[in-house]
Amino acid sequence: MFSAIDICKTYRPRGGVPVEALRGVTLRFGERGMVFILGKSGSGKSTLLHILGGLDDADAGYLEIDGKTTQAFSRKDFDDYRNEYVGFVFQEYNLLPTFTVRENLSIALELQGKSASEEQIAAALAKVGLAGMEKRKPTELSGGQRQRVAIARAMIKEPEMILADEPTGALDEETGQSVLKLLKQLSEEKLVIVVSHDRDFAERFGDRIIELADGAVVRDTGGRA
Repeated sequence: MFSAIDICKTYRPRGGVPVEALRGVTLRFGERGMVFILGKSGSGKSTLLHILGGLDDADAGYLEIDGKTTQAFSRKDFDDYRNEYVGFVFQEYNLLPTFTVRENLSIALELQGKSASEEQIAAALAKVGLAGMEKRKPTELSGGQRQRVAIARAMIKEPEMILADEPTGALDEETGQSVLKLLKQLSEEKLVIVVSHDRDFAERFGDRIIELADGAVVRDTGGRA
């Protein structure tokens, strides 16, 4: 089980007015399923995702991960959590443009102190419909193909869950739909949490929809995820 307990986060810009991004958010998740987090710009949805993934620190509250809490986590514990437990998919792909597809996937395992075999890379690419593209560079791929490489990079680590921040934001509707179909398939085995601005996609693909406003949960459909 994975939970966020009473998460609070306030940004304090230098010389500006403090912004309360999250106000006591508590959420519990299952082991699999596709969860969408919706909300207007400034609602706190990306901040929440970053805290769930250990990319940002909460001011108060904690994560509970398979019975352990982050209250006593060291920096190394958070590094291990990000590298091993979570797979990330971002709107802008975050691929290294001068590296091949193979090299971009290999880095994910190198951060775990492992080496990626040709078989592992081939299997990961086949799973996202990109078999045989190991030697391509991101600049030679379409936006949809780049996002699939990003998903393969997340999956090759064999994480417990995938966190996707606006994964269709840079894609046209048809390509975005194909990416969400892929994430939906993966959610049969993993917990997939997607931050999105697209309510229609959330209604079509989500097992559960959580909506934020002003840093608080205002809607949660529950469901199996």
